[in-house]
Order: sequence, then C-alpha cells, then structure tokens
Amino acid sequence: QVQLVESGGGLVQVGGSLRLSCAASGRSSYVMGWFRQAPGKEREFVAAISWTGGSTYYKDSVKGRFTISRDHAKNTVYLQMNSLKPEDTAIYYCAGYSRIPTISYDYEGGDEYDYWGQGTQVTVSS
Repeated sequence: QVQLVESGGGLVQVGGSLRLSCAASGRSSYVMGWFRQAPGKEREFVAAISWTGGSTYYKDSVKGRFTISRDHAKNTVYLQMNSLKPEDTAIYYCAGYSRIPTISYDYEGGDEYDYWGQGTQVTVSS
C-alpha cells in the first residue's frame, strides 16, 4: 500500500549540491533510508532516519557531506547532498520500513526495508 517516489536527481558538477526527495503515500514508514547503486557495483547504504528524525545514520564516506531529514506534513524524506564527488554517481533509491523497529534493527541493511522507490539518477561530472 505504501508508494515511494524519488525525485531531484540529475547532473551536477563536482563539489556541487543536490537535494533528493522521496514522497510517500502515507505515514506508515517508521524508518526511511536512502541507498544507491553505481554501474557494476553492489547496492550500498547511504543514510537512514527514525520516525521522529531524532536518530540518523550515515555511510562513513558521506558523513559531513550528506544530510537526511523528513517532513511529516508533506510525507516526504530528503537527502541533501553537498560536496559531491564522482564516486557519488549512482541511482539513488528511497526505502521504507513499515513497522516500529526492534532494538536489533539494522538501519544499514537493505533487507531490513520492505518498500522501495524506482530510483533517481545522480551523475557527478568533473
């Protein structure tokens, strides 16, 4: 029943910024995350956020550059990306988990999420 739609991807210069948006069909996703997959590479975790936004999680390589946030009024999750690098080039996917996470929940694990968007392409050029 939950639908996730990403937007905001595009072509950006190295060092530039981009903000991705993920519009959800409801408020049933207690955990929201961002993943990415580059050509020829495995899908990897980027960032995640709790229901209240009080807890955030980031891949080490994006810490200090990316910021995940959410706006409950708009049912939207964002990923602000600054100081972009060529290695950030990938298809970015929004993901959601529809239940309250247990204490053992792994925010970085792709298998922990049950809703996925179609993805939006981010290309960082030199």
